[in-house]
Amino acid sequence: MDKKLLKLKDVGLIYQSKNGETEAVKNFNLDVNDGEFIAIVGPSGCGKTTMLSILSGILKTTSGNVLIDGKKLEESNAYIGYMFQKDELFEWRTVWQNIMLGLEIKRQVTDEQKEYAKTLIEKYGLKDFANKKPRELSGGMRQRVALIRTLVLQPQILLLDEPFSALDFQTRLSVCDDVYSIIKNENKTAVLVTHDISEAISMADRVVVLTQRPASVKKIFKMDIAGETPLKRRESPKFSLKFNEIWRELDK
Repeated sequence: MDKKLLKLKDVGLIYQSKNGETEAVKNFNLDVNDGEFIAIVGPSGCGKTTMLSILSGILKTTSGNVLIDGKKLEESNAYIGYMFQKDELFEWRTVWQNIMLGLEIKRQVTDEQKEYAKTLIEKYGLKDFANKKPRELSGGMRQRVALIRTLVLQPQILLLDEPFSALDFQTRLSVCDDVYSIIKNENKTAVLVTHDISEAISMADRVVVLTQRPASVKKIFKMDIAGETPLKRRESPKFSLKFNEIWRELDK
C-alpha cells in the first residue's frame, strides 16, 4: 500500500484587502504518495502558485489542514524545497558556493553535508564545473545547479514553480529529462506547477486539473504512459490522447 506523505484536507484561503475579501482556494483536497511526482495545471490566474505557497508554509490557510506524515505543516519538522521560475544563482559565487548557500544560511555545513554535496555534484555531471561561475554555464546546467542546491538540504517534498519557463523549447526538453531523472533517482516527492500540459504529462505520475478561482481539484488524471524519460513519454501514442483529455477538461 502506498504511503501518503502529503495530505491537503478541505484547504481554503481567503485574502483580506481594503476592498474586501477574495476567496483564492476553496475545499481543496489532495493526497500525494511518498515518491510520487504530481503536476498541477489549471486556467490562468486560478491559484496554482498560491497552492505552492500554501504547501511551503509561506501562506497560512484560512481553513482546512496541510498534513505531512500525518502532522500539521506548522508542527512538522519536514524540510520542503522550492525551485522557482528563475534559478536565482548568485553570479559572484561559484557553482560549489551556490550549492552550499542553503546549508550556510541554515548553519548546517558539516563534513558529512559537504560529502553529500560532492556526491550529488559528481553524480549529476557538475564536478568539472564546481569552481565555475554561473555565467559560464548553459541554462540547463544552471537549473541543475539550482536543483542540487535544493536537494543538498534533503527535502522531503520538492515544489517546482514553472522551473523551465525561462528556457527555450529545445533546452526545456533536455532539462525536463535531467530534472526528472534526478528527482526519481533521489526518490523525492515532487509537486510541479506548470501552464504547459505537455510538460505535465511527460513528467508526472498524476496530473491534477484545477477549477477557476477559487481553486479546488476539478479532476485527476493518472499518467499510465510508457517511457523511462519525459522525452520518451512524448513519443507514446497515448501522449496525444492524454493531452486532449486534459485540454478538454481545462476548456470546459
